[in-house]
Amino acid sequence: MKLFYSPGACSLGIHVLLEEIGAPFEAVRTAVRDGEHKTAAYLAMNPKAKVPTLMRDNGRVLTELPAIAYYLAALHPEAGVLPADPDAAADAMEIVEYIVATVHMQGFTRWARPGNFVFDEADYPKAQARGLEIFATGLEWLDAKLVGREFAAGGIFSVADAALVFIELWAGRANMALPANLAAHFARMKARPAVQRAFAAEGLSL
Repeated sequence: MKLFYSPGACSLGIHVLLEEIGAPFEAVRTAVRDGEHKTAAYLAMNPKAKVPTLMRDNGRVLTELPAIAYYLAALHPEAGVLPADPDAAADAMEIVEYIVATVHMQGFTRWARPGNFVFDEADYPKAQARGLEIFATGLEWLDAKLVGREFAAGGIFSVADAALVFIELWAGRANMALPANLAAHFARMKARPAVQRAFAAEGLSL
C-alpha cells in the first residue's frame, strides 16, 4: 500500500493508524503547502486534490479519511483498531466523522483558509473567528467523550484515537489550549511508538 500524505495534515491520522496496524506501506510525501496535491499526476489519481489518498495493493485508490480508516480496520481485524462491539465501533466512527466533517472542515479550515468560505477579504476575520468557535466547541465535545477513558471508544486504541491526534496537534497551531482530557490523551498518544514513528516520518515535533 501507499499512503499519500501532507506533513501534519489530517492524513496524519491515517499515518498513525498504519503504524499501529503494522502492515507494510510506503509513505509518499505530498505537501499541500507546496501545491503537490494539484499536480497533474496527483489529480489523475485523486481528482479531489486532497489528502489522504491510499493506493491499495490491488491498484485501486481510496480517498476520504473515514473510509480509509474503516478499510484498514476491516482489512486487518487482528490489529483490533475498531472495537468488535457494535456500540463501541459506532462510537468510534461517530468521533471520526465529527472530527472530519465539523471540527476540521467547518472549524479549523474556516480559520486557516477563510478564503474558502467568504469572497471579500474584509470578512476574513469574521470567518476565522467563527471557525475558532466551531473548533473550540468541537474540542469541548471530544473532551467530554474522554471523561474517565484512556481511549476514545471501547477501551482500546481505535481509529478514533488516530483521528484525535491530528486535531490535538492542530489546537497548538490555532494557539488554543487543549481541555484537560484531550491534553492527557494527547500526551498518552505521543508516548506510543506508532505515533512517534509517524511524527518522525513527517518531520513533526513531539
